[in-house]
Amino acid sequence: MKFDLSGKKAVVTGGSNGIGKAISNTLKSQGAEVFILDLNENQSHKKAGIQTIITDISQWSQINSSLTSIPNTVDILINNAGIGFVGNIEQTEEADFDRLYQVNVKGVFNCVKAILPRMKKKGGVIINMASIVSHVAVKERLGYTMTKGAVFAMTNAIAKDYLSYGIRCNSISPARVHTPFVDDYLKKNYLEKEREMFEKLSKTQPIGRMAEPQEVADMVLYLCSDEASFITGTDFPIDGGFIKLNGN
Repeated sequence: MKFDLSGKKAVVTGGSNGIGKAISNTLKSQGAEVFILDLNENQSHKKAGIQTIITDISQWSQINSSLTSIPNTVDILINNAGIGFVGNIEQTEEADFDRLYQVNVKGVFNCVKAILPRMKKKGGVIINMASIVSHVAVKERLGYTMTKGAVFAMTNAIAKDYLSYGIRCNSISPARVHTPFVDDYLKKNYLEKEREMFEKLSKTQPIGRMAEPQEVADMVLYLCSDEASFITGTDFPIDGGFIKLNGN
């Protein structure tokens, strides 16, 4: 079977909702044993045999203590957890900047540092969730852009450092993805104009729509599989043409 993950142990951060939920379910469906690191548990995962470990990835002490619930050998780490923020540099307060760094950058650092010793024994795969803003400027995304640029660069450094251990490290750069976060954002900021704004945001992708979480999950599945064994140190945009085709 193509993309078979039978016998693999996978850790997914932020795996309870949105893109992370799709990733967790997809890896599970292909035979992996999945462990989620998240602040919340999705009850459907408990029924599906996916274990959720409640932890804050921005806190090294919490990540360290949570390792007792994770197998001694890990084959796959998906650094999906992250938070967003809208604002230019004048609209971004120090507390906003620090929180973005703590979750989106330090969180990735903490999880890789914690899991790597369990991966070095027989190799493995690390996938970091970057963003289109790692490549191109998007208006009023200063803090978020900083964090995703760091994730993009960190991916290359990890890939280079751990080649000899058989560890592949890649990143994925989504454009807008239709998740509950998007729906909540529109409801909060554009009450009674949600549909109009949804269509407007959808059309910022040249392909004319947002991505679905499953489309990101399918890319993750490919990169985790043996079919992608020759790929490392590479970023994969899932952007409906946003990076290359906007303005052309």
